[in-house]
Amino acid sequence: MKPAAFDYFAPRSVDEALELLARYGDDGKILAGGQSLVPAMNFRLARPTALIDINRIEVLDYLREEAGMLRIGALARHVRFEAPVAGGALAGFLPTVARHIAHLPIRTRGTFCGSLAHADPASEWCLVAATLDAEFDIASRRGKRSLRPEEYFTGALTTTLEPDELLTEIRLPVPGDGWHGGFAEFSRRAGDYALAMGAVFLRVAEGRVVEARLGVGGACDRPMRITEAEAALVGSDAGVDACRAAANIAAEAIDPLEDVQASAAFRRDLVRAMVGRALARAVA
Repeated sequence: MKPAAFDYFAPRSVDEALELLARYGDDGKILAGGQSLVPAMNFRLARPTALIDINRIEVLDYLREEAGMLRIGALARHVRFEAPVAGGALAGFLPTVARHIAHLPIRTRGTFCGSLAHADPASEWCLVAATLDAEFDIASRRGKRSLRPEEYFTGALTTTLEPDELLTEIRLPVPGDGWHGGFAEFSRRAGDYALAMGAVFLRVAEGRVVEARLGVGGACDRPMRITEAEAALVGSDAGVDACRAAANIAAEAIDPLEDVQASAAFRRDLVRAMVGRALARAVA
């Protein structure tokens, strides 16, 4: 199929892009990687009257670690994360996650920020952002604002991003010394949408967990941290029994999706397994 007719714009500055967003509102769509938007347009599930292509805005194409934060510009592609881009616990964690995203052609075009703007519940980067309590920088002609994941994600494919706003940057905290990360995902086939994911970061000192971040994605309508499971891990030795208990807490804390791919009960069991595997990899 072919998309409905639209006007095409290729702004060369953020201000120009924001002007276009203000002009078109709900009828305008941002094009970065286009790996979700273009198929939707081809099937006429999305019918923007204006396509605003930001790929020529060079100032949005960056990925750098500064002052304990990994700053990710709106045009940073998935494929850039397949090699280490930050130190500490993120050095191996982000490449592991990146290799679970779809297939190589998609990773070469799709963007980190685009994935968060789309807010698919099965998005690996949405889970990473929620688990690490990322900062979302958003701009419009009305001004700028910064949001946390719990303020940004509202449901499946739904966020608090307004039609005239552009997600310009994501900032991930870079866990320092003593932190260890783990990730696990289940999908029917390599490259398919995740049915359940678990992401974990633990800070260990003298054989005990002193801080924990534990997130679940793919199984619910949005990514979420499971604070009850984090609390159960703190003070533990992160041994088999402690990890099993945390995984059980995570599985019981969610309201799982149910669709043709998996029942709610199956997704709950998958969460239990994926969180358990992520924990095992974090403490290995």
